[in-house]
Amino acid sequence: MRDIISRFAPAPTGFLHLGHVVNAVLVWRETRARRGRVLLRIEDHDRQRSRRAFEDAILDDLAWLGFVADEPPVRQSERGAIYEEALDRLRRQGLVYACTCTRTEIAQADERDRGREGFGVVAELRYPGTCAGRGLAEAPGIGLRVRLAPSVERFVDLRHGPQEQRPSEQCGDLLVRDRDGNWTYQFAVTVDDWLQEIDLVIRGEDLLESTGRQIQLARLLGRPSPPRFLHHALVMKSPTQKLSKSDGDTGVADLRAAGWTRAEVLDAARTAIAPDEL
Repeated sequence: MRDIISRFAPAPTGFLHLGHVVNAVLVWRETRARRGRVLLRIEDHDRQRSRRAFEDAILDDLAWLGFVADEPPVRQSERGAIYEEALDRLRRQGLVYACTCTRTEIAQADERDRGREGFGVVAELRYPGTCAGRGLAEAPGIGLRVRLAPSVERFVDLRHGPQEQRPSEQCGDLLVRDRDGNWTYQFAVTVDDWLQEIDLVIRGEDLLESTGRQIQLARLLGRPSPPRFLHHALVMKSPTQKLSKSDGDTGVADLRAAGWTRAEVLDAARTAIAPDEL
């Protein structure tokens, strides 16, 4: 029986903040408690927003905090051929189609559909399948989507308990590569978790709703069983707003510059963890 494998996966679109430290504390703690290994994955799939300066700062902060991964970091920006091969698997199943819809067009169509069907307020847009039957050719400047079946995905979250999600109703067919040629988060993270054999995913509860679609997508790619998931509470700036990378007062680099010690930053992160996660 092989070791459990988890990952810490920051996006280099900003500096590390206290919310990331909370996630790192839980990733390393829960993985080590299971005698597992932690991989470091730099999720720089968004080429427009990712910066090497942010990555360097993240790696420096992690080293200062004492979080050491078990293998050298992997960068999504260097895995294009791997993603293309995974996409070919889906093409051979007839699941991939080109899509020219803009976010505005999707929002307008989604509003019409939900109004007609009597839906209430929703947290995300659902793609209505506008381009699914148009037979558009793949070309630069055109997005690519994967057809999702109307399945019910069931899993047990290690914090929230049994979950049941219907991805085709939540989000519709998944965008896997955008019009700028960027691999999307949903696609890249699913492929990486599958091929890196990640079997324990620890992340913020803002990503809980992404889990069902990632389970379905992984199954289409050939993963027979999903990883286990633990979605932890977020560190909040206010009762309705989570911390972001623009919140300098909780940035690790800013705290270090203000004279905080490593122990003080880690204590602040542990204090921010919900009691039921201690």
